Amino acid sequence: MNTERRGETTPPRERRRVVTGSVIGLLAVGAALGAAELVAGLSGSASPVVAVGDVVVDATPAFLMEWAIALFGTADKIVLVTGIAAVLFAAGAVLGVLALRRPVLGYAGLAVFAAAGLAAVLLRRAGDPWAAAPVVFGAAAGALALALLLRSARTVHGPGRKGRPQASADAETTPAQVGPDHGQGRRGFVLTATGVLVGSATAGAVGRWIPNALGGAGARSSLALPAAAEPLPALPAGTDLGIPGLTPFSTPNADFYRIDTALTVPRLDSTRWRLRVHGMVDEPFEIDMDELLAMPLVEADITMTCVSNQVGGDLAGNSRWLGFPLADLLRRAGVQAGADQILSTSDDGWTCGTPTEVVMDGRDALLAVGMGGEPLPHSHGYPARMVVPGLYGFVSATKWVTDIKLTRFADEKAYWAQRGWAVRAPIKVMSRVDVPAPLGRVSSGDVTLAGVAWAQHRGVDAVEVRVDEGEWWEAELAQVPGIDTWVQWVAETELAPGPHTVQVRATDAEGRTQTSERAEPIPDGASGWHSIRFTAE
Repeated sequence: MNTERRGETTPPRERRRVVTGSVIGLLAVGAALGAAELVAGLSGSASPVVAVGDVVVDATPAFLMEWAIALFGTADKIVLVTGIAAVLFAAGAVLGVLALRRPVLGYAGLAVFAAAGLAAVLLRRAGDPWAAAPVVFGAAAGALALALLLRSARTVHGPGRKGRPQASADAETTPAQVGPDHGQGRRGFVLTATGVLVGSATAGAVGRWIPNALGGAGARSSLALPAAAEPLPALPAGTDLGIPGLTPFSTPNADFYRIDTALTVPRLDSTRWRLRVHGMVDEPFEIDMDELLAMPLVEADITMTCVSNQVGGDLAGNSRWLGFPLADLLRRAGVQAGADQILSTSDDGWTCGTPTEVVMDGRDALLAVGMGGEPLPHSHGYPARMVVPGLYGFVSATKWVTDIKLTRFADEKAYWAQRGWAVRAPIKVMSRVDVPAPLGRVSSGDVTLAGVAWAQHRGVDAVEVRVDEGEWWEAELAQVPGIDTWVQWVAETELAPGPHTVQVRATDAEGRTQTSERAEPIPDGASGWHSIRFTAE
């Protein structure tokens, strides 16, 4: 008996098989990912999605990475992880349909996923003895879920094909099949599928919860920072002008920008953390957190800026940092002649190349453990990171740092240098208008203009503004604790009702005035004057 309706190309029973197979594949992949997430949380390793994502990032051409950063900004990691998960689930749905007919294809597909995950782990985390555990346990959970779902599905659709077409595979359901046994089979499949779904979701949620909730001796909440050997005085009066809408001088930790290549924030145990200093040095050594905290720590007010910051962008922030001078750490090792690069490595494998002479020239370059009066937040490098004023972060600010190697720029290239970015990237003088807000509306008459400017380790000597491309005039600068921070500026003017444009430019203490020539952030920082439009009413 023909079950096809006029105009239909797929029989209803075949459509039901496709739907059931897709559900089986989606649930099997979900079970694999949920179990992998749970094991990753328990072992402190990365999930397979993150491991694969790291490899994707490493293999992505520089121009495509720059496009993604420009398009998605700080959401680029979410987009990548979501995309990888979507591909896995889509592939799983296809494998589920195939497995309903030939189970061996489903298991083979899971094996391919596992092999890809293991390869990703070996490429980025070969030194972690637990790195492969999430992949192995995830694959086992996926295979078990697939077996349970396929067995349950056979009570509804009958056995799958084994090497040759089954004569009755697409035949119309017989009266015997729609009787009590058939209905019970459907209920059994629904219960099995529900159980797999709930189990997978629970495992994944617990895996995510564990790193955030379980404390211990090495948890951030239990780390007691010592006071600085010579604490800095309070910020000078007049540092923060307190103008509504103006960026505060000190950036709260929760609002500090985060730009890095880590797809998930590493959560390191401070009791297990160690820093290795080696390479072109006389006496290589390692230190742990206890030894680091016992050293005479110093405080420094430093503004950090990301090279990806566009003109007028907000990828800059200022904080009071606590740490040990990097120069003293290197002196302990004894830097050999010719070692012009400090190649630092993050726990997630990212590398950064910092000019040695910059760290040794007397500036407050730190191996930092504190930020804003508390231990480093996980997202900003807990338990230790590098902070070097005057350089963009990609050549100075390694988070979760575990390795410092003295070498030569001619011999080794850091992560972004391999992709064509600059190897020496001093921060360019820059200024920004915060008040009025872009496209904002203000009362006509007396109008306040305000913003921030920076030229780290040189200092800002002057800020000038102009309205509607008129004459430049000098703004008033707030107080600053030193040359390594940004400075707030304010200017008053009188404006008639209507649309207006304000522009700003800064001059550093070495006499270099911010150029009007526009340049994109890559390879060594953006340039140009920030300009906004607003309306006086």
